[in-house]
Amino acid sequence: MQTDYEMMLDVYEKTGQDASVFQDSDVAHLVIHENEVVGANLVPGLEVEPEETEEGVRARIEVEEGAVIDQRVHLCFGVLPEEGRQEIDLDVDIGDEGAVDILAHCVFPNAHDVTHLMDARIEVGAGASYRYYEQHVHGPSGGVTVVPEADVILRENASFNTEFELIGGRVGRLDIDYETFCGPGSNMRMLARIDGQEDDRIDIREVGHLQGAGSRGALISRVALHDEAVADIYNELTARGDNARGHVDCKEIVQDDSNARATPVVDVKNPSAHVTHEAAIGSVDSKQLQTLLARGMGEEAAVETIIQGLLSARTDAATF
Repeated sequence: MQTDYEMMLDVYEKTGQDASVFQDSDVAHLVIHENEVVGANLVPGLEVEPEETEEGVRARIEVEEGAVIDQRVHLCFGVLPEEGRQEIDLDVDIGDEGAVDILAHCVFPNAHDVTHLMDARIEVGAGASYRYYEQHVHGPSGGVTVVPEADVILRENASFNTEFELIGGRVGRLDIDYETFCGPGSNMRMLARIDGQEDDRIDIREVGHLQGAGSRGALISRVALHDEAVADIYNELTARGDNARGHVDCKEIVQDDSNARATPVVDVKNPSAHVTHEAAIGSVDSKQLQTLLARGMGEEAAVETIIQGLLSARTDAATF
């Protein structure tokens, strides 16, 4: 009989990822099934202190000052049964001039009534870099509720880059709430790519405060909706620092009886700061559709190609 650890890695591999990284002693990883740590490995310069509690798992992730973690760190969170609850409490501290790139997989392949809560406090030190790429794999029933929340502090010249992507299954219920405070010369980029179906419900609240001189930030959302899915996207950038620069960019494609709402908020209280915003909601682009149809592609396939192009398109924080 497979252990929870083996089953988690089996699901990980079925998503197209290479599970052998969890056997590599040079690659740091942490694997949590439900509210139990089932696997862990550390590398020099990186400290991970997981603690199992009655409510879930509390973990402190620390990159030492000046430490650059060369290989991507892999986190795997999941609930394999049809029902369950997982609470992750994270404290992340990236020391001055440190750098780390984390890939987090959250897997709920059989979910009918599963709740995943994550509450994170993140501090990125002066001149440090923190990249957090979160990929989700859900079951086909939509029976999962995902609630990630984070408060982020960026010190002088720090960099924070985060992406959220659903790569398999239905969304279910998603409620993202991130807020970032940017110090002088820091750079922040938050990106979400989501495809909602049936009665999926997507709520995204991302707020960035460009407080320091020369700070930069981008809030980017790419959402496609089908059937009766609903999305409510709230992106807010405030600019207080001298010469702060920011951009809010939300694009949503609406199909069938779905419903999308976008609220871009720009609040500038410094005459030398500059923040722009762009929000677009509607059906697939008619010119793109006609081009694909003229090339012999069927309408359904053409629409799906355009949607996947929206969700996979490269976005650049330097566009503002």
